[in-house]
Amino acid sequence: MSSILHHGISRTGWLLVIYGVISILFGISALLWPGSTAIALAWAFGVMALAEGIISLFALFNRHVAMSRGWLALYAVASIVFGLLAIWHPLAVVNVLLIFLSAWLIVAGIYRIVFAFRVRKEIRGEWMIALSGVLAVLLGVLFAAYPVAGLLTVTIWIGAAALVYGVLQVIAGVRMHRWKRAL
Repeated sequence: MSSILHHGISRTGWLLVIYGVISILFGISALLWPGSTAIALAWAFGVMALAEGIISLFALFNRHVAMSRGWLALYAVASIVFGLLAIWHPLAVVNVLLIFLSAWLIVAGIYRIVFAFRVRKEIRGEWMIALSGVLAVLLGVLFAAYPVAGLLTVTIWIGAAALVYGVLQVIAGVRMHRWKRAL
């Protein structure tokens, strides 16, 4: 095997392990402190949006920009406004996102129920589609009625997913490292 490929596999393996450990730590924090993690996520998104907005603002002065200046200016302003709002009021941003999630779940659930009724003669098991729609509507209504519980639930699910993802990344990274050593 070429030394370039050999080196790349070694580096990729360790990167997977590092990403996995970070993801595991994030998952554990989300499971232990879901409220604080949700606020920290909103704040982190705000910092990233603010940085992106500032970079885009500077790009307006570059003559070789591939995007129209109008769109770039709009993007820069929107990113800066969202970033500042998320940094100064992360809980407000989280609540707005949860409202959007609630509305989407309700609309998606109604769509699934209607779809299940429309295709009931063409497919078998349409009741499962309808049931998933009813559950989506119920979840959306619960998130809207109890936003704090919804926020904690979503954060816990994100944390659980991050934990599983992290474990899988660590396993893949260790296997790649072992595979490299076996070559």
